[in-house]
Amino acid sequence: MPRCGTVALAGRPNVGKSTLLNALIGEHLAIVSPKPQSTRLPVVGLLTRGDAQFIFTDSPGLLVPEYPLHHVMRAAALRAIADADVIAYLHPLPEHPAPHLQEVARLEHRPRAPIVTVYTKADLVTPSDRPTVRPSDEVVVSAVAKEGLDNLLDALGGRLPEGPFHYDPDEMATQPLRFFAAEFVREAAFELLHEELPYSVAVEIDEFREGATPVYIRAIVYIERESQKGIVIGEGGRTIKALGQAARTKIETLLGQHVFLELHVKVLPKWRRHEASLKRLGYAS
Repeated sequence: MPRCGTVALAGRPNVGKSTLLNALIGEHLAIVSPKPQSTRLPVVGLLTRGDAQFIFTDSPGLLVPEYPLHHVMRAAALRAIADADVIAYLHPLPEHPAPHLQEVARLEHRPRAPIVTVYTKADLVTPSDRPTVRPSDEVVVSAVAKEGLDNLLDALGGRLPEGPFHYDPDEMATQPLRFFAAEFVREAAFELLHEELPYSVAVEIDEFREGATPVYIRAIVYIERESQKGIVIGEGGRTIKALGQAARTKIETLLGQHVFLELHVKVLPKWRRHEASLKRLGYAS
């Protein structure tokens, strides 16, 4: 009997959820950055392995909210946990042991879904220094070194509910291409902009012509203050050009086609703190 279900990748910010999703799917779908809190909306990746289909949800990190965007991110993370058939609770191996997920998520009750504790970043701990984990419900992985991924899939797959596949086995994502195009522009901002500026960046796809040759994408890069606009554009437009080149490379890799990416920078004052702006940008509460 086949098995199919949703697996929530849950944990605090910067524990390696997005890196693990990309390693499991074998495709760069989710933003990866050493800066925490880069994931704002859940990214759904699909993996069909034998008679099991995994619907992975890379959710935002479980943080203590400081402003409205944070509240939206936390709500999305809690929703992913509540809706999951299985929860992969990620915690870095160098910080073993992991506190209970219920404590980290500040939940009144233990989630209904079974929990597998996934100790990440195993490549940062020498084998002789690794602590002993419970093979029944704990797995050690390194997404960078591709270590422990089969063990993780075995542990998760055995906990999936029995039932038919929900998606074509060849599919790897559920969200539209314009979603990933916007995310890759934002990922480039995390790579090229410094300090707190990437957190002030939001991206909206204004036009996406997939049938064109090359594929034409026009994106608006929003920042919160007029003073940030010059930094994002850079002297002679150098920064925005580099940002566009980095994002275009990522989009072309995903699409397998040439892309013409046009970026424009606009100010949307304090968008992270305004409900109307959050809804406009797709961060609905």
